[in-house]
Amino acid sequence: MKNITQTVTSQSKNDILYIVKGIVLAYFITFLLLFAFSIILTYTSISENTIAPIILMITIISILIGSSLSSSKIKKNGLINGGIIGFLYIMTLYLISSFIQTGFNLNLYAILMIVFSILAGMVRRNCRSKPKKIKGRVGN
Repeated sequence: MKNITQTVTSQSKNDILYIVKGIVLAYFITFLLLFAFSIILTYTSISENTIAPIILMITIISILIGSSLSSSKIKKNGLINGGIIGFLYIMTLYLISSFIQTGFNLNLYAILMIVFSILAGMVRRNCRSKPKKIKGRVGN
């Protein structure tokens, strides 16, 4: 019984580690893509109206990649783990923003970011799953 408990505990620690790695990877990708987008904005005549949709897309892409990494290592509860990655990613971002920015508030755009972040994590795990093939009879 002790071995089973130790296995479950070590597996839970590994799952948490994979989730943290997924979030860190998502932030790293976000940083790289936002840096590239800022260079593009600086040296081209792209309208500033594109900033909000591009940031949303960068966030979704980053979370998709981060949750993909975690889901490939965690073999169970992929939807939950993906949702956790999206939720923790965006909540950490909003907590940091609330400390740095005065007058920080939760508006419709922020709520949409939270929802899309959780869905991005969940969807990526769902897309990774392959449907099982049903074997039929050969011949008659």
